[in-house]
Amino acid sequence: MPERSRLEHVNITVSDGERTAAMLTALFGWRVRWRGLAADGGRTIHVGENDSYIAVYQPVAAHAPIARFAKGAPLNHIGVVVDDLDAVERKAENLGLVAFNHGDYEPGRRFYLFDPDGVELEIVSYAPAPR
Repeated sequence: MPERSRLEHVNITVSDGERTAAMLTALFGWRVRWRGLAADGGRTIHVGENDSYIAVYQPVAAHAPIARFAKGAPLNHIGVVVDDLDAVERKAENLGLVAFNHGDYEPGRRFYLFDPDGVELEIVSYAPAPR
């Protein structure tokens, strides 16, 4: 039988690590697993659950411009599965985030949003749609 693998974490660079960590905990009910010093004098916050997380890296110059990439280079989006898609969309709206590109096709419903640094999140639910 082949060995089973799973994704443990994704590491993203942001301009304000605390802001991004607060957004992720508010949207998904995750917790800060760890925070501390990281490469080149920057800081990292691990936000997620026991077995997976997003590493939020903030370079040492907190408000220095971050080089922008064209959509899809190097990352299209980060997908997050949730139980209640509508509740997460309401939380996103309360945080001032704009949901777009709603879809309802097999195997689930989804929408997308950009965080303040332009990182795209796909929020998906495989639960039956409410009637």
